[in-house]
Amino acid sequence: MKKGIHPENYRMVAFKDMSNGDVFLTRSTANTKEVLDVDGVEYPLIKLEISRTSHPFYTGKSKLVDTAGRIDKFKNKYSKFKK
Repeated sequence: MKKGIHPENYRMVAFKDMSNGDVFLTRSTANTKEVLDVDGVEYPLIKLEISRTSHPFYTGKSKLVDTAGRIDKFKNKYSKFKK
């Protein structure tokens, strides 16, 4: 590895999945102004929209999001090609 290109300010940071409330701690250099109390210790907080505990690939639960009837529009449009 090249010397002098890696950050030196690694610290413990709390990452919170906002979709299900899961919190996990890991080392990071990410900057944030928010903090979260975990087991009586304050950690810098990074908010996530999705993580390993809420992503359909890892949970095995897929969601079908039908925005404005896209599936129905597709079926109607291509129904003429049906045999």
